[in-house]
Parts: sequence; structure tokens; C-alpha cells
Amino acid sequence: MKLYFATGTCSFSPHIVLQELGMPYDLVRVNNKTKQTSEGSDFRSVNPKGYVAALQLETGTVLTEGPAIVQYLADLRPETGLAPANGTIGRAQLQEWLSFINSEVHAGVGPLFNPAFPDEARTIFRDKLAKRLEVIVARLAGNDYLMGDTFTVADAYLFTVFGWFPHLAIDLGAWPVIAAYVKRIEARPSVAAARAREADIAMVA
Repeated sequence: MKLYFATGTCSFSPHIVLQELGMPYDLVRVNNKTKQTSEGSDFRSVNPKGYVAALQLETGTVLTEGPAIVQYLADLRPETGLAPANGTIGRAQLQEWLSFINSEVHAGVGPLFNPAFPDEARTIFRDKLAKRLEVIVARLAGNDYLMGDTFTVADAYLFTVFGWFPHLAIDLGAWPVIAAYVKRIEARPSVAAARAREADIAMVA
């Protein structure tokens, strides 16, 4: 398998999952501006959407969109518990969390990276985001992870999105339960290993 990534993006979520699985994979850096890869190719020839993450399988098939990629990966080694089995209520609940993170948290912070975004709209988005974070706080009260005591692909995704908050001057310390959750995942060996591997791939012009 081959994971196409860009540092500081949602591609870090499937990278954490790959490390959790302990499976062999190749890593290809993508320049988000030029779309050039560390292999010297045009990333758009791999993913016409033009953005990471993209996972190229041994068959040549390319899978895109983080929630789809992480579930596919988890199913390769179900014994890891990174995702409940397909067809179970647990799997549906995992998908519920992935959808919530994707549409309400990830999409909620996206516009805040745009310096041209009006202050009034920025305030509206921040207030809406704060309400969504309260949902997460309620879930994590008494739970180590979103699905209870077990780390899953949903946690890899949420942790990745929370990693962007300092760049937006959003202090997660305002939500102590979330701050503790982030530290808990930060301590997982998979996170350090994924960061180290990404650092080994030279930046692309």
C-alpha cells in the first residue's frame, strides 16, 4: 500500500491507523500547492480531486476520503479493534462519529484558516464549533475514547483535527476533558512513529 500525505492535514489520521495496524506501507509526500509528489509525479494523476489523503492499494485501486480509508484499513486487521465489525450497531455508531467529526468539526474549522473570512462570520463559526465540542465533552465524560475504552479510527481522526486548533488560537484547555483526551492519544507510539516517518520524507517543491 502507498499513502499520499501532506503534513498538517487530515492524511495524518490514516497514517496513525497504519502505524496502529503494524502493516508495511510506502509513504509519498504531496505539495498541496503545486500538487507535485516526492516521487516526481503529478498527484492529480493519482487523485483527480487534488487533495490528500489517498491510499493506493496493491491492485492499483486508489481510495480517497479519510473516513472511507480508515475503515478499510481497520477491516484488514479486525483483531486490532480499531473498528467494530461491519453490520453491527457498534460499526454504525463508529460511522456516526466519523460523520460528526467530518461534517461538524473538520468542516467547522476549515473556513477559519482563511484570513479573508469576515470577523462576524468567524465568530459565528467559532460559536457553533464550541457547541459541537460540548457534545464531545459529554461523550468523553467517563470514557477514554469516543467508543468507550477502546481506541478506534474515529479517535485518530478527531485527534488529527484537534491538532489544528493551536494554529487557530483555540485553546483546548478551555475543555479539560478534551485536553486530557488529546494528551492520551499523543502518548500512543503510533503518533510518534507516524510523525517520524513523515519527517523523513523531504519537502516537495
